[in-house]
Amino acid sequence: MSLAIYGLATARPPQAIDQQAAAEIAQTFLRGERDARGLSALFRRTQVRTRGSVILDAPGSVPRQSFYWPAGGPQDDGPTTAARMQRYAEEVLPLAGAAAEQALDNAAVPPAAVTHLVTVSCTGFFAPGLDIGLIKRLGLPPTVGRLHVGFMGCHGTLNALRAAQAWVDADPAAVVLVCAAELCSLHFRYGCDPDTLVANALFADGAAALVGRSPGGGDDAWRVVASGSCLMPDAEDGMTWRIGNHGFQMTLSPRVPDLIAAHLRPWLESWLASRGRRLEDLNSWAVHPGGPRILTSVARALGLPETTLATSAEILAECGNMSSPTVLFILQRLQQQEARRPCLALGFGPGLVAEAVLLE
Repeated sequence: MSLAIYGLATARPPQAIDQQAAAEIAQTFLRGERDARGLSALFRRTQVRTRGSVILDAPGSVPRQSFYWPAGGPQDDGPTTAARMQRYAEEVLPLAGAAAEQALDNAAVPPAAVTHLVTVSCTGFFAPGLDIGLIKRLGLPPTVGRLHVGFMGCHGTLNALRAAQAWVDADPAAVVLVCAAELCSLHFRYGCDPDTLVANALFADGAAALVGRSPGGGDDAWRVVASGSCLMPDAEDGMTWRIGNHGFQMTLSPRVPDLIAAHLRPWLESWLASRGRRLEDLNSWAVHPGGPRILTSVARALGLPETTLATSAEILAECGNMSSPTVLFILQRLQQQEARRPCLALGFGPGLVAEAVLLE
C-alpha cells in the first residue's frame, strides 16, 4: 500500500532577515566572551542568505526585534524557557494554520472530510496544544484521530509520514492531514559555546502541511511507498536536544560527518534492496539540510555529485534550517521542478538516527 500526497503547502513568518543583519543581532548575545568580528564569517559559512522568524518586527523597526535583549553580563542567559513557551503558544498556531489551510485548499479537501491529524513540532509544548488549535481553527470534525510527533528533531516529519501511511493502509478511506511547525528562533542562546553559535546562525521558523490519502485512479500524485529508520551505534552524543532553563539546548558533535560516512551507505543500500531498489535507481533527493557539512557528508557517503542535493541547498539558503518542516519545503520545490522519481527523503535526528522515506 502507499500514501498519496496532495495539496503540499508551506508557510513562513511575515518577516525575514538577511544573514548579515542576523549576525549583528547575535553579536549582542556574546556577553563579552568573544570578539564579535569572527561571527559574521561564521554566519556566512552556513550558506544561509535569509531566515524567517516570528520574533522580528517590521522592517525599519528599531530595534529589529525586542524578544531578546543585549546580554547584560556573563550570567545573563536571555529569556526563560517559560517566556519562550508563552511566545510559542501565541505564535505557532497562526503559522501552522496558514500552511494547513492552504494544503486543504490545494487538495480540494473540505475540513469535514479529514479523519486523522498528525502534528509535528520539537520547539515547544503546551496543552491543549497545536492539534486542538488546528481542529478548532480549521473546523475539523471533533472525532478526528490525533497524533503528535514531538521532540524528535529535524526528521520528525518523516516519522509523521510513516504514521499517516499506516493509517491509510489500515483504512483506505482515511484522509490524513499532516502539519509540521517549528519556531526555532525562540531558542537562540547567549554565550560563545560553539554549538550555540552554530545554532544561532542556522535555525529559522516555518511550517508545512499536506493531505495524505489512498491514491486516486490515474492521477500523478507523489506516493510514499516505504519508510526506514537506522539508529547508528555508539552515537548518542552525535546530536542532542534538551530542555534548559533558558530555552532548548542543541549540541552537534564534530563526529557527525564521520558517523554518516561509516553507517549511512551500508544501511541505505540494505534497506533499498529489501524494497527491490538500488541507489542508482533514485532520480531525486530531498535531504534535510542540517547545515552545509551535512549535505556534503551525505553526498560523499553515497557517492553523489553535490549538485544532486542542489534543491536542499537552495532551501537552506532561502529559508535556513527550519527543522521538521524543511523536508516538505524541499519536496514542494522538487514537485514544482517536476523532478523525476523515485525520490528519497532523508533526515537525521538525535540518537543519531537516520530516517528515510521512498517516494514514487
